Amino acid sequence: MSLLHRARFTVSAARLDQLPAPTTAEVCFVGRSNSGKSSAINVLTNQRRLAFSSKTPGRTRLINLFGIPDPIEPDAWLGFLVDLPGYGYAAVDRAARDEWAEVLGGYLHERSSLAGVVLLIDIRRGVTDLDRRLARWIALRGLPTLALLTKADKLPYGQRIQAAARARKDLADIGTLTALPFSATHRVGLDEAAAHIENWISPQAVP
Repeated sequence: MSLLHRARFTVSAARLDQLPAPTTAEVCFVGRSNSGKSSAINVLTNQRRLAFSSKTPGRTRLINLFGIPDPIEPDAWLGFLVDLPGYGYAAVDRAARDEWAEVLGGYLHERSSLAGVVLLIDIRRGVTDLDRRLARWIALRGLPTLALLTKADKLPYGQRIQAAARARKDLADIGTLTALPFSATHRVGLDEAAAHIENWISPQAVP
């Protein structure tokens, strides 16, 4: 069983100063509203409703932490999956967008326990200007990044491979990047994505 399946909700925070002190490895999930972020978290953790998506895109403003219990020390956490607010939804007012950008940027720049980034990109839309801007933030830390090209079931296999190659080129500034076609509904890329994330959280757990 994947260690990700043990994840459970731990805490929500509206601001960075409301987060618990950084301790063990954190892997954050970030992407545009409607990129399939909640679906990806749910299928990776094998839970139907661990992560929630708002019925109104762009309205989910909280940072949600899902803790993975340490199997050796029951009262300790092996690591955390961190669901960051979605970005880029046009109907949200500018002040709210600026506030979210500050939270996203602050977390990516300052969180010392951040071990890796999962960047969700709709494979049909490709890498947008907002995605590239986010990639520049990630590049400043030199963080390893997994770009999950979601909704890959909507494209034939050959187009998925082409889309992954384009994403790697468009996001080359990040440096350590893996671009992977992914589908939560058809479980495309699920095992490979889970292995990446597990290795960031607990390298000894993956051969």
